[in-house]
Amino acid sequence: MMLDIPPSDRFHRSTARSARKSPALPEDIIIGDGITQVGNRRLGDIARPGMRVVIAFTDATRFSPDRLLMGALLSELIALGIDHDHITLLCATGLHRPMTAAERVAKLGDEIVGTMRIVDHDALDREHLTRLGEIRGLPVVVNALCAEADLLLATGVVEPHQYAGYSGGSKTIVIGCGGEATIQATHGAGMLDRPGTRLGAVDGNPFQEFVRDAGRMVGLDYVVNVLLDDDGAIIAAAAGDPDAVHDHLIAAGRGEYEIEIDRPAHIVIAGVNPAKATNLYQASRAATYLALSDGSPLLPGAPIILPAAIPEGAGDGLGERRFFEILASATSPTSLLSDLRAHGFPAGAQRAYILAQVLEGHPVIVVGAEHPDVVEACHMLAMPDLERGLALAEELARARFGIIAPRPLELLIVHNALVTLPRVGG
Repeated sequence: MMLDIPPSDRFHRSTARSARKSPALPEDIIIGDGITQVGNRRLGDIARPGMRVVIAFTDATRFSPDRLLMGALLSELIALGIDHDHITLLCATGLHRPMTAAERVAKLGDEIVGTMRIVDHDALDREHLTRLGEIRGLPVVVNALCAEADLLLATGVVEPHQYAGYSGGSKTIVIGCGGEATIQATHGAGMLDRPGTRLGAVDGNPFQEFVRDAGRMVGLDYVVNVLLDDDGAIIAAAAGDPDAVHDHLIAAGRGEYEIEIDRPAHIVIAGVNPAKATNLYQASRAATYLALSDGSPLLPGAPIILPAAIPEGAGDGLGERRFFEILASATSPTSLLSDLRAHGFPAGAQRAYILAQVLEGHPVIVVGAEHPDVVEACHMLAMPDLERGLALAEELARARFGIIAPRPLELLIVHNALVTLPRVGG
């Protein structure tokens, strides 16, 4: 959905986009020799003919160029003497629904879908899960294919993440291919309320520390990760040891994604990419990223406008259904938080827990939703288009801050709130 709005003397408008310090890389670089090798671990040094290889890749909720990344990996593996029949592609669904046939083709391309064995992870299928042990009291349960592989690889996108600080690295395996027990333990209030578990934070982040340690326990050998710009174009790609690749791309990503703005906003328009706008579970991340980040660009009580069509409503996966059921059954965000802190919540419901923290202090207005009843059941406001959503936000903001027209409000437009971290300077 376009975020352009006509000029108006009712607003001081500012725009936040990722810094775009790096140019987009052409596809022939990605599938050729342009992937930066980080550290001493190269695929040619660890892959041998006859090995059983599993490559975990992100599902439809992740805007990752897996057709290119998988193509590069498969080409190299086959050149190293590994047969097609010894390779399994494992879709890291976490608690999301499996991908449709059309989504598989869009994700991987006709050639890969038509020639390779592809399996959807199921976090609830105990028959195909393996428990490897515990790390600091948290269970490490993963898809058995990961534990049984002779060579375990993963793709991923390094971008800001509400809990891990930045996604990518071992997260595709540990969470995306994790069992419900692992997802529940890492996404409960005990983890999410810890001071270090926050957006953009990696050092001292207990969530990230678990993911890295668990990745080593599972035996993740090698990853190919990328950074993307606002438009989804690849601006950096790296391969090698999971932690080293993750650190390398986070260092580059901070300069791309974390930007400074002059003043906090009375209203923010939070854009999301198409992969996240398919359902409310994913799209709501934009609101939580802006409201709960360090140096948030929002004034307390500032309305958040979220343009998202959400054709799937709340979402079809188990996690998405739990998110909706818990939010819709609550009398208010405040009562929900009290209840969840007292009694805990199942894996998948962490989005309800995080979103309720935002809704306690900020009205969230979803515009253009195909399922406005779902929006309203989740304690948010639904408007049919951006123009009317902005009019409602202005009314709420002027009442909240006591600013009478024609005195202008500060309006911040964030084109992709999932990869842009605006912070107020000073």
